[in-house]
Amino acid sequence: MSENNRIRVGITQGDINGIGYEVIFKAFDNPEMFDICTPIVYGSPKVAAYHRKALDMETPYNAIENADEAQNGKLNIINCNGDEVHIELGTNTAEAGNAAFQALERAVKDCMEGKIDVIVTAPINKSTIQSEQFNFPGHTEYLQDCCGEEAKALMILCSGDMRVAVATSHMALKDIPTAITPELLEEKITLLNKSMKEDFNIDAPKIAVLSLNPHSGDNGLLGSEEIEVISPTIRKMNDNGIFCYGPFAADGFMGSGKYSSFDAILAMYHDQGLAPLKALAMNDGVNFTAGLPIIRTSPAHGVAYDIAGKGEADENSFRQAIYAAIDILRNRRFYNEARRNPLRKMYFEKRDDSNRLNLQLPENE
Repeated sequence: MSENNRIRVGITQGDINGIGYEVIFKAFDNPEMFDICTPIVYGSPKVAAYHRKALDMETPYNAIENADEAQNGKLNIINCNGDEVHIELGTNTAEAGNAAFQALERAVKDCMEGKIDVIVTAPINKSTIQSEQFNFPGHTEYLQDCCGEEAKALMILCSGDMRVAVATSHMALKDIPTAITPELLEEKITLLNKSMKEDFNIDAPKIAVLSLNPHSGDNGLLGSEEIEVISPTIRKMNDNGIFCYGPFAADGFMGSGKYSSFDAILAMYHDQGLAPLKALAMNDGVNFTAGLPIIRTSPAHGVAYDIAGKGEADENSFRQAIYAAIDILRNRRFYNEARRNPLRKMYFEKRDDSNRLNLQLPENE
């Protein structure tokens, strides 16, 4: 890749008291990472220096004021925080939450203005980041709000060919049954199908839909959502040309390895989908926010206060998040380029060929 066309990856520092800087430094301690992207960390050179010293690392970085100054071949850091920001490793503080938000806000602004190509977010503490400016359950909902009223986000956790989306993301368990509606499932299945095509280069994705209740409700004995909501929606989606199947009982579906027969899975709630994926791929899982004009990924782990500053954090999930963001960007570009000047359609879909186009063929001489 040429120097001028190198993908510019915006990286938010996350919670400054967690392992964010550790996984960033470890990921870019490998010089080959600079061959695939130009990293721009939204955070604080002062905080970075503190973590580098605490970890006894020598990863160099370049302090800059804005994304336009970023240099290829270097780890660039933009100062988004004041010089007096205070660090307390392993502690949840309001100051750390504010520092995380300042970095995130600026990175999103730069991405929407085209100054960076993708965003990779280090973990935040969803409690300490709360403020008048950030009143959301997590990154997913905040990014959706930033992209406007028409934007609809979908959380997808990925590891290799395993991709798990959730119909309801950051929501209390007691509120989930009433949230599972035909409209919600139609929206999420449509978004998931679209993302598989545009972001993962899968032309005809097969989607598995999990049940809400144990044993798929046992024909209504353990709940009626499968009969009244989930199954009818699956049939409707198939009628609309989306290949989805189910509902599958979540325990048997994951435990038997049946998930490997599908391109994507839609779970009904957060832990139903994420618990098995993280059990299988905690060290290389990636969280991807699909459905938005901006591309954002993150590692599948949290702030890990218990090991902050100890040099014990595994950076592989963070590295995979960088790879995933770059791959998704390239897939979107390929998808859009391939469809920029489509040929004129010769026939309508076979399911309704009564309105075939009248082609004027030359008469035989």
